[in-house]
Amino acid sequence: MDAHTHRRTTDVLADALAAHPHEYIVLDDLIAPLNSRAFGCVLLLLAIPNFIPVPLGVGGVMGVLTMLLGVQMAAGMRQPWIPGWLRRRQLKREAVARFLARSAPIMRRLERLCRPRLEALTGRGASVFTGVLLFLIGILLALPIPFTNYLFGGMLLAYALALIERDGGMLMLLWTGSVAMVLASATFSGALVRLMHEVAHDFF
Repeated sequence: MDAHTHRRTTDVLADALAAHPHEYIVLDDLIAPLNSRAFGCVLLLLAIPNFIPVPLGVGGVMGVLTMLLGVQMAAGMRQPWIPGWLRRRQLKREAVARFLARSAPIMRRLERLCRPRLEALTGRGASVFTGVLLFLIGILLALPIPFTNYLFGGMLLAYALALIERDGGMLMLLWTGSVAMVLASATFSGALVRLMHEVAHDFF
């Protein structure tokens, strides 16, 4: 295990932010201390922008990239790939600090729940199922559904912590929640399409 394995994610991120006191911090610099944690690290990179004020449409971009990451996990890749332009993206240090401060209670609560257990569920075999679910969440995140960035970003954040902490038990809970969320979204979307069709039929 590396030196960071015994340190919580929130502490590692706070130290990374403190080590870069300039106005802006590059995403890659923020998560560099977590690099040994592979897919969980990249998923954290994709989750963070959903909570920080950035140009409109970030949900679509992060959704597509989450889909790409899900495909990589489902394909059994050992290491994730993420575009260099995203790794080099600059975020205002003040905004990142506010995000970490606001999310710290939730993240620390998740960290208290997360611990290395059922680690077989974080291995390559189980990652196929995780990858499929992340692909579906990426689709939902990419859709122009108002006020859902926090919801889906929160799911990505929980997945990231579960993968980083190698917590198979937490992953099982997330799998259940993700399946329920995907089914609920599909049901809602289907009902919305039928309603629009009926309205259009009555109007015309």
